[in-house]
Amino acid sequence: MIISRHTVSLYSPLLERLLVGLASESIPVALVCPFDYDVDSIAHGAVEVIRQQAIDLPLMTWLNIKELVQCLAAFKPNLIHCLCESKSLLAKQLAKELNLPYLLTVNSIQKKWQQLPVSLKRCVKIITPSGSIADSIAAAHPKLAGRLEQINAGTFVEESAGCFDTAQLPSMIAVARPGNENRFENLLTAVKQLLNENYQFMLFIAATGRMETALRKSITKRGLSQIVIIIPELKPWRVLLTAADVFIQPAPSIDFNLLLLEAMSLGTAVIACKGGIDDFIIEGRTAVVFDPNDEFSLKKTIQLLLDKPQFARSLAAAAQQYLKENHTVTAMVSSLLRIYNEAQQR
Repeated sequence: MIISRHTVSLYSPLLERLLVGLASESIPVALVCPFDYDVDSIAHGAVEVIRQQAIDLPLMTWLNIKELVQCLAAFKPNLIHCLCESKSLLAKQLAKELNLPYLLTVNSIQKKWQQLPVSLKRCVKIITPSGSIADSIAAAHPKLAGRLEQINAGTFVEESAGCFDTAQLPSMIAVARPGNENRFENLLTAVKQLLNENYQFMLFIAATGRMETALRKSITKRGLSQIVIIIPELKPWRVLLTAADVFIQPAPSIDFNLLLLEAMSLGTAVIACKGGIDDFIIEGRTAVVFDPNDEFSLKKTIQLLLDKPQFARSLAAAAQQYLKENHTVTAMVSSLLRIYNEAQQR
């Protein structure tokens, strides 16, 4: 398995669940990962960690690949699974050197101008966690359409909805990512309007780096420092999400949003913006949806959940049921094992 910093940062729970599933089937795994990332906490079972070279320069590329080939040849794999499209060229090169079939997982919407290096000879399947991603690949790379396979991301669903079940002050959480700064300005505007109408709640925003600095300035400027709190991106995420009544996705996401899935699984009511990857954002069933082009839409949506906590709980429970039917860890691991077997037979 080949992973990237992106994989470890955004999808480590999925990776951990997959490794546990493979361990339960007594399948050994070699995990090719960045040299400076600690993956020991998620490397369950018979996992051999192979770290890429620290020197990442064009002139060193072939030498790095040669060393990886030697390490992998000693492991004697019969299949390569690349878990991030940013490593698709590396997977293609290793598959050629080792004379192996491989799989590629793509977790973000593809544009026509984006390159996706794929060997038509050795790449057996391109796996996506979303129909939106599969459609984007088929549109941008028509020759790859026949290799696409959707496998829903698996999560563990709590037995009951946890939102608005106490008399405590309602709390909401959002996660700031680079590129959606304007959307958070809209969120802070909605919060200010609700504060002026005497609504009481807390908003937590997970942010780091420049996003954190910019948000702190906006929060202070609006006089929201008492109810909007910046927090670090803590791991594991489920511990952080459990404390919130509402999860807010203020902007469409072009990357598969695992945090949104995890929030739903915990019984947190979801407010989401349609667009991008929104397969499991089903208006009125798994989430309430706002119109990003209407400056008052987000405020009205938050207000709806604050005014009707019982509706928020029923919405969260319906989302949990949807995940139980469509996003189980067992189904995810079983589907991947089936594809692994098919790939090796080919």
